[in-house]
Amino acid sequence: MSAKSPGPNEHFLKVYRGKFRAWRGSRPFWAGLLTILGGVPIAYLPYGNIKLGNLTLALATTAGAGSLIIGVLLMVLGLTMWFQVHTRVFAGVAAILLALVSLVVSNIGGFLIGFLLALIGGALGIAWGEPGSVPAKGAKGRPGRAPEPAVAGGPNGVDGASAADDLSGTSPVDGTNGRHRAG
Repeated sequence: MSAKSPGPNEHFLKVYRGKFRAWRGSRPFWAGLLTILGGVPIAYLPYGNIKLGNLTLALATTAGAGSLIIGVLLMVLGLTMWFQVHTRVFAGVAAILLALVSLVVSNIGGFLIGFLLALIGGALGIAWGEPGSVPAKGAKGRPGRAPEPAVAGGPNGVDGASAADDLSGTSPVDGTNGRHRAG
């Protein structure tokens, strides 16, 4: 074995790193991570004690149970964004609402740290799109532009359409002039 040949662990780590990168790229990973990290200070601070030298600072409040519930729900919503990708919009909206409620219930949202992390995580969860949903750079049409209107006499136009192309059952041949009737 020479000094330049890779050891068996290098290949092992590359394989798992590649699998993790593929898994991470197929879901709103950072949204879930920020939401989970936002739930930790919200749930922990009402029950934790901070030691400053010989001084112990207890942050226990009467709303400690509410803080624990909000923090645990935020952590669950972060995991939901990871493992149930199709519910990411619901999880993102719920995370934003819980972050807003945590301002009132749990020590100003975990001293604003948990509030901001959960708020940004929820927003990222809503904004995340499937990796294949963005059209390619050279694809026909430009993103953000409306499609071209149908031209009269063209293949999709008013004059060029036939009754067989109309799937609504309300073609001008029926005398309804393209409008639906109520009864």
